[in-house]
Amino acid sequence: MSGTNSAFVKFSDVQKTYDGETLVVKNLNLDIARGEFLTMLGPSGSGKTTTLMMLAGFETPTNGSILLEARSIDAMPPHKRDIGMVFQSYALFPHMTVEENLAFPLKVRRLGRSEIEPRVKRALERVRLGGYCKRRPAQLSGGQQQRVALARALVFDPKLVLMDEPLGALDKQLREQMQIEIKHIHADLGVTVVYVTHDQAEALTMSDRIAVFNDGVIQQLAPPADLYERPQNAFVAQFIGENNQLHGKVVAMNGTTCKVEIAGAGNVQALAINVEAIGRPTVLSLRPERVQLNPTPGTLPNIFSAEVAEVIYLGDHVRTRVSVCGHNDFVIKLPNSEGLVQLEPGAAITVGWKTEDCRALDA
Repeated sequence: MSGTNSAFVKFSDVQKTYDGETLVVKNLNLDIARGEFLTMLGPSGSGKTTTLMMLAGFETPTNGSILLEARSIDAMPPHKRDIGMVFQSYALFPHMTVEENLAFPLKVRRLGRSEIEPRVKRALERVRLGGYCKRRPAQLSGGQQQRVALARALVFDPKLVLMDEPLGALDKQLREQMQIEIKHIHADLGVTVVYVTHDQAEALTMSDRIAVFNDGVIQQLAPPADLYERPQNAFVAQFIGENNQLHGKVVAMNGTTCKVEIAGAGNVQALAINVEAIGRPTVLSLRPERVQLNPTPGTLPNIFSAEVAEVIYLGDHVRTRVSVCGHNDFVIKLPNSEGLVQLEPGAAITVGWKTEDCRALDA
């Protein structure tokens, strides 16, 4: 989905500083393909929203250039970029009806009434609000207001839609419902979407690719499954989904695998993903659902004695915190089945995992 010739949006060596000293965005190079749903994901202060605001035209790059369809937009004002925006705050005009809110960007573009009415109707039908055209924002629920904001961003058929934490104000169930709706609208329209969130589950649900930001730098850019299954560094492993970390030292290397010594606990066989050299510290990354409970001796390369510290029943799965390899906060997620609920704090168990499920990353 990237490449100099095919990029629909291109960030080229983009930097941003507000005070002339600290770079909020550092040497950003990013290609976004036409029709792609790309999510910028990261903690507060990681640079993702600043990057979105530069693309929208509300902030100017300190250095570098942003191209849209191979043309620089650095000097182009926001209203001429043909970009739709959806904000967390909805930003609807409270004194206007729903249809007047949607007609506004069309009037600004000097469309005639004969064009405006069918476009507004079509946009409202897309978000299943056809019967709400005469209501004002205050007469709508939060979810309905967000749908109106989404319809307004799409009503003028923009080249690009930018969304900044658009679902952050909604409750969990409605947020999850809206994620699927936005995903379906994107699939139906084929419009290019750049989406900003700090919610990793939201990013995994909706995106074609995710750019994980931290400290002004993209740590990894990949499709959701790649990010979750194959994180390239300890930050991405920890930020995307739940993750166990074991700290140790590399004591042997063998092609794509390595042996890591955990102080006082023995050796672990792992994939050598981002490892410096023998003798260097490393962090082992292991997803809770990849850990096996009481495996048959000899069936796995990594088997350790453990003690149950806490058992949390969560319906479809049981989350068990155990003490193993000198770590008291090691988590196992086990699908709910008969016998699991009988696990109790203090019980002696063994845990094990495959070499390919354990990744040695930068310390």
